[in-house]
Amino acid sequence: MKRKLPPSCICPGHSDHALLSALAQEITTRSGGAIELAECFPAMLRECIDNVIMTPKTGRRSYEELEKTEKTYIGTRVEIELRAMLRLPKGRLDTKILGHDVDIKHTMGSNWMIPTEAIDQPCILVAADEPRARCYLGLIVARMDYLTAGQNKDAKRSISAEGFCHILWLLCDQPYPANFWRILPEETVARIFDGDSGNARMAGLFRALQGRPIPRDVVEAVAAQKDFMRRIRSDGGHGTRDLLAREGIVILEGRKDAQLIRALGLSHCSRSEFISASLSTSAEQRLAASAGHPICEDFSDRA
Repeated sequence: MKRKLPPSCICPGHSDHALLSALAQEITTRSGGAIELAECFPAMLRECIDNVIMTPKTGRRSYEELEKTEKTYIGTRVEIELRAMLRLPKGRLDTKILGHDVDIKHTMGSNWMIPTEAIDQPCILVAADEPRARCYLGLIVARMDYLTAGQNKDAKRSISAEGFCHILWLLCDQPYPANFWRILPEETVARIFDGDSGNARMAGLFRALQGRPIPRDVVEAVAAQKDFMRRIRSDGGHGTRDLLAREGIVILEGRKDAQLIRALGLSHCSRSEFISASLSTSAEQRLAASAGHPICEDFSDRA
């Protein structure tokens, strides 16, 4: 998306103010409020993009590596997921809000392509800026005056430089979760996925990324097994926890182990994240053991 966006001129007195304000309020209400929208919308975008990149299966780590058809599909996926998130019905265009047919347009670039059937209709504008991990959610009435004179072979027009002023932003330059795999060194990713079993890959993940919160979906992707949570439990000496305990490494859950995570001085870990750490001192080992995370005695003897 463009780094510098003009301020919105959608205010009382603007011909589109009443309509766009009503649609914005309805979207915000349906999402559970402005705070919930700012949390759920970015997470939804991240999931849509990552589910197409499929790093664990394909080895790809970025949007730029996708095929053209896959990039197009992300837009379709965003449309479907946004309707589901807001509990909106399908309409003559992509959806219907407060009795108005509304088109949903998504871009990973700096502009949107508006089809002829959406001219003079309200549009939801969605954008994801992958390199900067920023996202956008806005509304516009796609009037010809706001669009470029030129069009592509499908007769679609983009929003003109002046037309950007006529967007009402619900979220603008909003941070969203970065692609977990994109920011890791290539050799680290390769080492994690070299494991020939779910336990081996999981051990590689938590061994390589100690002290770093790891989202639940990453754990699921690395395990690549139906009961992925079993991979990070103790399992008769063969589970990931058991393997790493022999190396003095514990795996903690944000939901269950918040107090221990704080006591060990580790990074904040949300309820749906996990974090691993090497226990290098006897005091840390005793603290973890008292919280139900003992390490193996033979390692403790060596520490």
